[in-house]
Amino acid sequence: MVYHGFPTHDGGVLGASNPAESVRRTFRRILSGEPHGRPSWIRALEDPGDAGWFGPGSAIWSVHGSMSTLVGGIRALLLQTAHPLALAGVEQHSDYRSDALGRLQRTNRFVTTVTFGSSAQALAAVERVQRAHAPVVGSAPDGRSYAASDPHLLAWVHTALADSFLSAAQALGPKGVDADAYVADMAVVGKALDVEDPPATAAELRGRMESFRPELAGSATARDVVRFLENPPLPLVARPAYQVLQRAAADLLPNWAHPVLGTPVRPAPVRLVDVAAVDALLRSLALVLGARGPGERAARSRLG
Repeated sequence: MVYHGFPTHDGGVLGASNPAESVRRTFRRILSGEPHGRPSWIRALEDPGDAGWFGPGSAIWSVHGSMSTLVGGIRALLLQTAHPLALAGVEQHSDYRSDALGRLQRTNRFVTTVTFGSSAQALAAVERVQRAHAPVVGSAPDGRSYAASDPHLLAWVHTALADSFLSAAQALGPKGVDADAYVADMAVVGKALDVEDPPATAAELRGRMESFRPELAGSATARDVVRFLENPPLPLVARPAYQVLQRAAADLLPNWAHPVLGTPVRPAPVRLVDVAAVDALLRSLALVLGARGPGERAARSRLG
């Protein structure tokens, strides 16, 4: 589905004469497609327009502007794999194995635009996703039919994404995030996408996640996707960092997800080490890439 994507390789080998610059260019190219992190759609966020659906000071700006989304995004991909119909849509219609980087960049574009873009840009981003969803229909291996535009299936993808970004933010920062406000902001995006009754509070989000439990199941295909996410073909400079992010994402999965997805349940002392490692990594990336992402910087430029 277009609402989420898979991280993958970067098409270039960067020089090692300036390690910080190598890391900066690699991560920006992975996320945006350009080493400077300012493709045309980022630059367009500076065009004249209103504050968008949220604006500075909103919970969604705080969460989506933080480095913890790198962990939350991986957790969301792992979690979304647990739904057989969502998984069937990805396997039968997605090019994530051959063009995973493109899918990641399209997902980054969507999340960044609806968060930081003007109202018109956010609406256009939603319409692009809806057009992409329209032809994604088929049958899962168990014979059940699916459609990417199904409001109930969209609700699962939305719930897993919101829960993952929120869980990562609560564990890794930003500090003091208003969980209810964040979920309410995400509900605005969900409603625009025709998500079925998107949760509007943190309690509703937990309840919605629990309500999907009977629909979730493991499979050989799901575990194959999880293995891909555990070791995607990244450039050498990014692989150690990705392993830290991936371990933290898996550690943040709910307990019931581990037997479904085949992810390990690490002992508490090991999880504490993982938290320390990812916290140090995210702080380092913030220093290298900047505390604010290019989308937020462009939005602030638009707003003067």
